[in-house]
Amino acid sequence: MSAIAPTIPVIAIDGPTASGKGTVAQRVAAALGYHYLDSGALYRLVALRALRAGITPDDGVALAALVATLQPRFADRITLDGEDVTDAIRREEVGVMASRIAVQPALRAALLDLQHRCRQPPGLVADGRDMGTVVFPDAQTKVFLTASVEARAYRRYKQLSEKGFSANLAALLQDLKERDARDSNRAAAPLKP
Repeated sequence: MSAIAPTIPVIAIDGPTASGKGTVAQRVAAALGYHYLDSGALYRLVALRALRAGITPDDGVALAALVATLQPRFADRITLDGEDVTDAIRREEVGVMASRIAVQPALRAALLDLQHRCRQPPGLVADGRDMGTVVFPDAQTKVFLTASVEARAYRRYKQLSEKGFSANLAALLQDLKERDARDSNRAAAPLKP
């Protein structure tokens, strides 16, 4: 991180899966004219690439190596190797893989530099699980956004249904409970306010 980077304002919005932090972060970034960092999309991009390459969630070294080729841009659409993967990275199996690989310290370290490079003038709004605690601990504003697991499961169910993906509310509820446990109890950068 350059010496000037800490003077660039950061708003960190953290919270569990499907809490609405991405929607809020995008709107705040647009209102302020700031850049937007969707850290979950970074993990989802790595997860999608890992799934396609047959890399297992416990191979931290191979997962970290995938980061070197990522060049994310958070506009209306997200591309990977020239392919629009905006919808593909939001599929449930990619989200589950993203949660499973996020426990890998080597991957987290590889993504940290990439996340720091997103801190550009005039400012940055970053959403994730550890934006305010690990990635940008010096953020001027830190928000922890949450909702009940039932409300989040319903929100995710609605999102998937609106995109034409099949979804089962009971399965989503169970998945979110498992993700919350994984995200809150991992050794590397656990989810916490």
